[in-house]
Amino acid sequence: MNRSQRTGLNRGPTSADVAQRAQVSRTTVSFVLNGITDRGISQATCQRVLQAARELGYEPHAAARMLAGGATGTVALVLPSLAHLHVDAFLAQLLASINAQCHQHGLRLLIESTEGAGREPGDFVQLVRSRRIDGLILAHLRTAELAHVQQLIESGLPLVVLGCGLPEVSPRHAMGDDTAQSAQLAVQHLIGLGHRAIGFVNYASTEFHAAAQREAGWRNALAQHGIDAPAHWLARGDFSAESGWRATRALLARRPGITALFAGNDTIAFGALQAIQQAGLRVPQDVAVVGYDDIPLAAFATPPLTTVHSDPQGHGAQALSLLRAQMGDSGASAALAPDRVPQLVPQLVPHLVQRQSCGAPAQAQTPASSSAQPPAPAPAPVAGPAQKL
Repeated sequence: MNRSQRTGLNRGPTSADVAQRAQVSRTTVSFVLNGITDRGISQATCQRVLQAARELGYEPHAAARMLAGGATGTVALVLPSLAHLHVDAFLAQLLASINAQCHQHGLRLLIESTEGAGREPGDFVQLVRSRRIDGLILAHLRTAELAHVQQLIESGLPLVVLGCGLPEVSPRHAMGDDTAQSAQLAVQHLIGLGHRAIGFVNYASTEFHAAAQREAGWRNALAQHGIDAPAHWLARGDFSAESGWRATRALLARRPGITALFAGNDTIAFGALQAIQQAGLRVPQDVAVVGYDDIPLAAFATPPLTTVHSDPQGHGAQALSLLRAQMGDSGASAALAPDRVPQLVPQLVPHLVQRQSCGAPAQAQTPASSSAQPPAPAPAPVAGPAQKL
């Protein structure tokens, strides 16, 4: 009687089961499932083995995979705080996209956080080295951590940073949209509607690279039109809608005289909309509002939110595509030879999705922003910026 019979437990499928179903040897199964491609195994045989493994629900043990091919079949997504997943709608969509792509390509996704007692900027270097992973995606990077990214790149670990305009990171290891330019797009739209007093509630402090870039975009757009950016026009949230509500309340309490508001992301914009309305002001008649991200709920805000569409699902798919190109066909973690350098991922180009919150007539949605649209109410008449606060 074997151990599973003695304990009453049914054993899971083994590589021998896969080999029997696919009518190949166990060695062939091992080569295919560990991504070893230089053994003359035909594509048809590879597909037959993979299909058999899927049908049986066979998952090779990670330790065995490391011993066989030096690869774990695992990639990591590193975030500054796991709590951000609860409040940042963009990040949740990004995670869902990366996870779906990992499943499609037979990879596991490990989610890690750099937040914790005693951790300092750059601690993720040791954090990821203590885990056996084949590649790494970094999101919401802090500016102080940029110098540490190069250490991982030099170690040969396949790595992708979500962000643009990062001087410490080579273009083949970074991807995303130009968030400063996108922020300028949003503010220039408000300026084009006649606004000159445009406040900004950022989604986080400028210790985060993307938040610093969005603030720079706000300032640059104003400066290009000869408009100052006084400190009392600026407030910062902390990722959540509640923090956006608190920051906007504090900004309005300073009576900044703004007629428009740019929110650093849509989650912040939701809180800002409530704070503006609780202050007895109307959107867009008294304060026009533009957000950033075009999350699915943006179309269902009151009023529907004008926002920059930044495509988190596209970010996730392209990030994993770039990472897999670095990992190579075998999935093994290794430094790239010159002829293995992946092609650069095209920079994503956000665009403005115009709805009622900015006071301009809503525009038809493009296929790239095909989030569900509720019936659009007739826009309230707006004769330029309304009374100042």
